[in-house]
Amino acid sequence: MNPVIHFEMPYVNQKRLSKFYGKVFGWGMKYLPKMGSYVLATTSPTDKKGMHKKNGAINGGFFPKGDYGSVPHLVISVDNLEKHMEIVKKGGGKILGKPMDIPGVGKFVMIQDTESNRVGMLEPLQM
Repeated sequence: MNPVIHFEMPYVNQKRLSKFYGKVFGWGMKYLPKMGSYVLATTSPTDKKGMHKKNGAINGGFFPKGDYGSVPHLVISVDNLEKHMEIVKKGGGKILGKPMDIPGVGKFVMIQDTESNRVGMLEPLQM
């Protein structure tokens, strides 16, 4: 199985968004202007390496609405991004754009499933 490892949602106002999720849910919100104004959300306690202390917990992030879409999506971990891109195509899905390297994280690409949902696929770096 390939687990869901991350969620992403759009935002309009970064400061308002960060205040809301920080105050309401206690999440750590980190604005990353050099990553396309991305806001990283830490949703549960992590160790020194940034790994969750709770099994099954995932982090997330927020992107500016319109730049990368306007609906939430999930990110699924795969062991081989190129191989899974072929599996997606054979299954009737589409690859959206080109794979990109995310420094310190891994290789990433967006896909579209057969129901027109956008889903991210990530081949994480070895920890």
